[in-house]
Amino acid sequence: MSSVSLSIAATDQGILPDRMILHLLTTGGIVSAAPVIQDQVQPASLDLRLGEVAFRVRASFLPGPRATVAERIEDLKLHEFALGEGAVLETGCVYIVPLIESLTLPSDIAAAANPKSSTGRLDIFTRLIADYARAFDHVEAGYQGPLYLEISPRTFPVLVREGSRLSQIRFHHGRAIVAGTALGDLHARERLVDEADADLEAGVAVGVDLAGLGPERLIGYRAKRHTGLIDVDRRDAYEVDEFWESIRANDDQTLILDPNEFYILASKQAVQVPPDCAAEMVPFDPLVGEFRVHYAGFFDPGFGYAGAGGRGARAVLEVRSREVPFILEHGQRVGRLVFEKMLAPPNQLYGEGIGSNYQAQSLKLSKHFRGSPDR
Repeated sequence: MSSVSLSIAATDQGILPDRMILHLLTTGGIVSAAPVIQDQVQPASLDLRLGEVAFRVRASFLPGPRATVAERIEDLKLHEFALGEGAVLETGCVYIVPLIESLTLPSDIAAAANPKSSTGRLDIFTRLIADYARAFDHVEAGYQGPLYLEISPRTFPVLVREGSRLSQIRFHHGRAIVAGTALGDLHARERLVDEADADLEAGVAVGVDLAGLGPERLIGYRAKRHTGLIDVDRRDAYEVDEFWESIRANDDQTLILDPNEFYILASKQAVQVPPDCAAEMVPFDPLVGEFRVHYAGFFDPGFGYAGAGGRGARAVLEVRSREVPFILEHGQRVGRLVFEKMLAPPNQLYGEGIGSNYQAQSLKLSKHFRGSPDR
C-alpha cells in the first residue's frame, strides 16, 4: 500500500484542494514520468498528459477485475504509433493512450476524471481507464498503477502530441455532497444561481438559453462536418466560420436538435461556485429527453465567483441528441449542478492568474478559435 499520508481526519470528507494535490505529487501518491508543469495543478484538479505512444483499437472496453489495460490493448489493437511531435486522431476511431501520470494512492483517497472544458467543446470523447476497472473515469481508493485515456474524436479530426492535456482528475476523501437544506443554506449565503425561484432539488437545475442576446440573437453553434483538423495545443488559431454554423433565436424560442449533430449552447442561468466548494454538471433526468448536455463536467472553486473576477458565468452546454430529433424550449431544464465540499479552500481560485480560459464566460467556443464571441 502507499505510504503517502495527508493527515486527513477520518471524519473529514470532500475534494482535495491544490496544495494537497501538490503533496501527492511530491510524496509519490501521484507519479509522473516527466517533470510536472506548474499550471497542471488547478484549484481542485490535476491536468493529465498524453504519453509517447497511442494505440488504435477495434472497440472501447473496460478491463474488468481480471485484466490490466495493457493486456486488453494487446487483444484489441489494430496498430500503434508514436505521438512525439504530433499525430492525427481521426473521427470515428477509438484510441488508447498511456498517460505520463500514474498513481500510488493512499488507502483512503479515490479519484474521478472528466474531459477538460476545451476537450468537451471540440466534441472529443475521452474516458479515463485504470487497471482492473469496472467503470470509466473512476479510480478506487488505494489504487496503484498506470492510467490510460480512451480518445474518440466525434466531429473534428485532431492533432495531439506527447504532453497534450485532454483530461483532468480530482481526488476525494470520502464524499461530501451538498444537498437538501444544506444546499438551500449555501444558495442563500452565496447565491449559486441568478434565479429568484431556483430549483434546488438534487442540485442546482440549469436550463438552456434559446432567447438570444444582442442584435444578432445568437444562441449557439452547430459543428460543421468534413472540416480541417484542429491542433489541440494551439490557441486563437482557427476561424469560427470554418468549423461552426451560427444559430440564432427564432420567434418560438425553440431549437430542434438533429440526431448525431453537435451543438454548443449556453445555460439560461449564470452560476457561481464558492471557494469552499466544487461542482459537477450532470445530465437532467434522461426521461425528459435523450440528449447529452455536458462532456466536461468539473467546475473548479471560484468559477463565476465575484471574488475571483467572475460575477456569475453561464455554463456552456455541449449538446448531442441521440436517436431522434428533439425540440428544446427556452429555459427547459437540461442539467443540474451538484455541489461538493472541498476539504479546504484552494490556494488559488479559478480565474486568479492561473490561465483560466472561461471565467465570466457566457456563450463561448473553445480557446482554439479566434474572436470567439463571449456574450
